[in-house]
Amino acid sequence: MEFNHVSVLLNECIENLNIKPDGVYVDCTMGGAGHSREIAKRLSDKGRLVCFDQDINAINVAKDRLKEYNDRVVLVHSNFENLKEELESRGIFKIDGVLADLGVSSHQLDEADRGFSYMHDARLDMRMDDRASMSAWQVVNEYSQEDLYTIIKDYGEEKWAKRIAEFIVKERADHSIDTTFDLVDVIKKAIPKGARIDGPHPAKRTFQAIRIEVNNELGVINKMIRDAVSMMNKGGRICIITFHSLEDRIVKNEFRDLNKDCICPPELPFCQCNKKSELKIITRKPILPSEEEVDFNPRSRSSKLRVGEKK
Repeated sequence: MEFNHVSVLLNECIENLNIKPDGVYVDCTMGGAGHSREIAKRLSDKGRLVCFDQDINAINVAKDRLKEYNDRVVLVHSNFENLKEELESRGIFKIDGVLADLGVSSHQLDEADRGFSYMHDARLDMRMDDRASMSAWQVVNEYSQEDLYTIIKDYGEEKWAKRIAEFIVKERADHSIDTTFDLVDVIKKAIPKGARIDGPHPAKRTFQAIRIEVNNELGVINKMIRDAVSMMNKGGRICIITFHSLEDRIVKNEFRDLNKDCICPPELPFCQCNKKSELKIITRKPILPSEEEVDFNPRSRSSKLRVGEKK
């Protein structure tokens, strides 16, 4: 099985994790195992790396790619939303570092029959976990016009969201929209030709929005961060790579909230919440890929790395 995925901001992640040879680390989004392999290399036989991925293809490929580190690597076929539950079920209650590379992997985009890409014709799917019941087909063919508009506007930040939703509903009244190219055709009809001369592919934002909805990508980030920080030893690091403003905003705000002490209203004479700062923000501004990395891997262009340290 081909599983090509170039690890983004690899050196920056490894450097910022401050890996201890005997520590316990979690890769929330193993993908092609590039980051995982570099973490595992730096662990002793007393260290542990727990690798999460909801894509069974990633799990199967990692069994081979990480086989020389079998004594220190645990593979978990699950969404990182379940990080705390999955770790505790394996007797792991404290960790020293967490890495998450959010969003869709290169493999998922390039594997045509997964239905993630507007560049390949395939049945509308977009499920990162093929055990999930809802696919992109249900979103496109069963969601109301209002719900489609909201998703495309909020998750895709698409200014033509209203027209695209209207055109989808009109098209499916005659026949279902079954494939990625069927959907691309509808989007192209909805966006005036003059508006799509420059910029990204006209379907890019809508496909992103539908993919996020199918996989609940934004809804699981906050829980993962809070659970990871709650389990982290003092000095442990959390490194999160994002690829668009929606993800980055969630991570930035969650880090900020975990960094705060008292959150009581300012008019109260004394603190009643007893909240204590849990996280030191290491990156006040996110780490961006170098020009060399972007030249080598254009998909890294929009990536941002934010790092926090457990207090």
